[in-house]
Amino acid sequence: MLKKVAAINDMSGIGKCSLTVAIPILSALKTQCCPYPTAILSSQTGYPKFTYLDFTSYMQEYNRAWKELDVSFDTIYSGFLGSIDQIDIVRDFIKSNDNAYVIVDPVMGDGGDYYQTFNDEICNKIKDLVKISDLVTPNLTEACLLTNNKYHTNYTLEETLDLAKEISALGPKKVVIKGIIKGNEIINFAYDMDEDKKYVIVNNHSNKSFGGTGDIFASIICGMLMNGRGFEEAIKMASEFVYKAICYSA
Repeated sequence: MLKKVAAINDMSGIGKCSLTVAIPILSALKTQCCPYPTAILSSQTGYPKFTYLDFTSYMQEYNRAWKELDVSFDTIYSGFLGSIDQIDIVRDFIKSNDNAYVIVDPVMGDGGDYYQTFNDEICNKIKDLVKISDLVTPNLTEACLLTNNKYHTNYTLEETLDLAKEISALGPKKVVIKGIIKGNEIINFAYDMDEDKKYVIVNNHSNKSFGGTGDIFASIICGMLMNGRGFEEAIKMASEFVYKAICYSA
């Protein structure tokens, strides 16, 4: 039987990100992707014009309908959350599916700053999700926000390991700090608390940027782990796929 993944994220009509990449990738990796929308957009926010429908008021009703069907999930995979209320809804959803493997992509910011709709209060609430997760996939900015460390672009591998261990101390056994740019290289750094191992996956940096690469990365890891593949193999596969996709698109 296919593993069921509740994918909590926004849906954009145009722009390959969030649910529009999670659904095909998780399906290709032979899992059943069950979308749980947080917002509906005409196009992702990198476009000069877009509409935005906040789905917060429907999320509780959506979940109640699933409960009435007695649906359970093998994995809960949480991405972009548009409000504090949504964070509370997702936290309660995770607690009501206490046997599910929980992956949290703590979408909050990049380049050292919060995205426009995020702030310290929301960050502290997202930490509540991180505490009850099994795996988190922040970028370097989000890793610093979660640990109250100052963001800069010159973290050594040992300092990055310290960041990952600080995040893991909040609750998750596995941490991937993704998309760290070092000169002509891009690094995905992972830490497995159970094995007390670090993994450093290095690819050439193409100097090109595309929206949705973080969603692709986390979706591949999610799908591979649900099929019993190892943590290191999943990170390597996700890193290689994203690198090749960027090169092809560029």
